[in-house]
Amino acid sequence: MPTVVDLFCGVGGLTHGLHLAGLNVVAGIDVDDSCRYAYEYNNGDARFISADVSALHPEKIAELYPEESVRVLVGCAPCQPFSKYTKRYRKGEQNGGRENDEWQRDNKWRLLYSFANIVEHILPDIVSMENVPELANEQVFADFCNALIRFGYNVSYNVVFCPEYGVPQNRRRLVLLASRLGKIKLIDSLYNKDNYPTVKKNIGEMPPIAAGAQNPKDAMHTAARLSATNLRRIRCSVPGGSWRDWDDDLKLKCHKKKSGKTYMSIYGRMCWDSPSPTITTQFYGYGNGRFGHPEQDRALTLREGALLQSFPPNYEFIAPGREFNRREIGVHIGNAVPVELGRAIGVSIKNHIAEVNGNG
Repeated sequence: MPTVVDLFCGVGGLTHGLHLAGLNVVAGIDVDDSCRYAYEYNNGDARFISADVSALHPEKIAELYPEESVRVLVGCAPCQPFSKYTKRYRKGEQNGGRENDEWQRDNKWRLLYSFANIVEHILPDIVSMENVPELANEQVFADFCNALIRFGYNVSYNVVFCPEYGVPQNRRRLVLLASRLGKIKLIDSLYNKDNYPTVKKNIGEMPPIAAGAQNPKDAMHTAARLSATNLRRIRCSVPGGSWRDWDDDLKLKCHKKKSGKTYMSIYGRMCWDSPSPTITTQFYGYGNGRFGHPEQDRALTLREGALLQSFPPNYEFIAPGREFNRREIGVHIGNAVPVELGRAIGVSIKNHIAEVNGNG
C-alpha cells in the first residue's frame, strides 16, 4: 500500500482528502502546533509532528515510511509570498530589479527549496505539491521542477478550477504530480459548469443564525458581530452585488474616489446557485470579501467556511475545553488544501500506482 507523509499539513485538508481516496497517511508535519488537535482527531492514525520543515533532517522523514511501501511525499508550502495580494509588495521591476523590504523579510518562498532538498535526500516514489497558480511564474517553481527531473521524476502540473473537482468555490490552484515509477497526471475533471457544486448545496441546510450568535449544537456555527452600519449595509446588499447597491450615506470614502470605484470584491453577498468566492483566512468577516450570506444578514460562520473548503460537516477543529479563537480557526480553514481537491490528488496517485502494477 502507498504510504504518505504530508509536509506543511496544517489541520489536515490534504491529508483528509488522501485518506478519503484510500491512501495511508502516516504523518503530517507543520510548524504550527495549534493544528495538532484537528489534524490527529480527524485523520485516524496519522501522527502530527510539530517541526519546521526547513530545519528537519530528511532522514527523520524517511524513517516514517514502512519498509517495502510505495513512498509518497506531498505538501503545500505556505503560499502567501506568491499570492496576488502579496505581489503588490514586490516592486523589483519598478525599483531597478530590487525587491522591497517586505518581500525580503518573508522567507516562506524558500520553503519550496526545503521541499526539494527533502526529495533529493529520500527520493520518494511519488511527489505532489499544491499551491497558488501564481507560483508557476516564479523562478523557485522552475527550480523545483528542474530539480525533480534531475532526480529522475516524470513531472506534470496543471492549474485547476476547483469546482471541477467538487470544491464549491471559485478557486484556482496549481497541482503538481511527479513520479519515479512512470508518467503521472491528475485525473480528469469530475464536474462542469452545468453541475458545479454550489453554495446552496453545501450550506443551504445550515440552521439560521444571527450576526454575533452561536449555534448551541455546534460551536463552529458562529457568526461574527456586525456594527450597526454594517448591518445596514448588508441589508442593502444583494446576492452577487457589491457596495454599489448601498445607499450613498453607507458608502466608504475610498469607494467615492476614482481609484476605488472599480474595486468590487468586498462587501457583497454570495449567490446560492454558484460556487462561493475563494475562501481566505478572513472569510468570517463581512468586509473582507464577498462573504455575506445569500439571505441572512451576516457573514459566513466558521462551519460554513469549512464546508465551502469541502471539509466534512463533522470535522472537529476545537479541542474540548480549549478557549475558542475565531481568528486562529479562520486561518486554519482558509489556509487548508480543499479536501475534495486532496481526494482528487489521492485518486490520481492510486490510479497511477495501479497502472504501474498492471492493474489500471
